[in-house]
Amino acid sequence: MKVVWTREALADLADIATYYATNASPVVAEAVGRRFIDVIERVRGAPFSAPRVTHRSQVRVAAVVRYPFRIFYRVRGNLIHIVHVRHTSRRPPTGLNEAGRQYA
Repeated sequence: MKVVWTREALADLADIATYYATNASPVVAEAVGRRFIDVIERVRGAPFSAPRVTHRSQVRVAAVVRYPFRIFYRVRGNLIHIVHVRHTSRRPPTGLNEAGRQYA
């Protein structure tokens, strides 16, 4: 399956990378980045294995083990749309499953 990142998700990823590179170290930032890649590869291999955000939602959420992040994504055909990356201490996202919402 092909993975497509939304602009929102890419902005989330850039913010996370900047935070770790500035407040921790480049080594830690690289380790976090590798973990994101591992999770995306796991999702690519089994896209329906992660739980849905809600029972009726099409958005699924994959935990980033060892780091406090969750990756929100939607499967459409043979595309996996990464819609958001969020720190677990933040409030749950809203609007990820709105019918008219388009992610590019």
